[in-house]
Amino acid sequence: MLVHRIQQHFVDGADLQYQCAQSVGPGLEAAAGAMLSGLTGGGKILVWGSGVSAAFAQLVVALLVGRFERERPELAALALGTLPAVNTGASTGLDPVTWSVVRQLRSLGLPGDVLLLIVAGPPGPDAMAAIAAAHEREMVVVALTGARPGELPDVLKNTDVLVTLPTERPARVREAQLVALHAMCDAIDVQLLGEDTEELIEP
Repeated sequence: MLVHRIQQHFVDGADLQYQCAQSVGPGLEAAAGAMLSGLTGGGKILVWGSGVSAAFAQLVVALLVGRFERERPELAALALGTLPAVNTGASTGLDPVTWSVVRQLRSLGLPGDVLLLIVAGPPGPDAMAAIAAAHEREMVVVALTGARPGELPDVLKNTDVLVTLPTERPARVREAQLVALHAMCDAIDVQLLGEDTEELIEP
């Protein structure tokens, strides 16, 4: 029956969340640390999500600039890929959207800034181009992917952070990414504000 298939989504999702709780904590702690270091050093977080993950880029920027669960000063963050593609990038072989993201990174990125890269499937040429542009600007890269990170382990630097979630199924990856992004925002807030939860604000 269809109801059993629907129920299985919740069972599979809960199982994945448990696996993530056991395996990705240290990686997310390192990711939050890298982001906090950039922010407290006067830098900013530039966030880019590939495909559907672009929505997560908008979300995490809203949580950083606005708030997660407690009021705090605004944190400098910007979602990439929201500008019109003004150049086809034909000479580079990149599609217009990717070329626009690369140009934003080159124009806005500064040493000490952080690129937060969110990818559900295996990273493609767009992700590689974004990372290369971030490295050109001496930025730290934090990459959040599924179980197949592709070439990322080979192109990321020792100062970068790669967090891989233990599933290849795109729907499950996105579910886990949402929790991971919330966990990183909470970790940043705890380091800035302490663990007092009395100031929690209802959404």
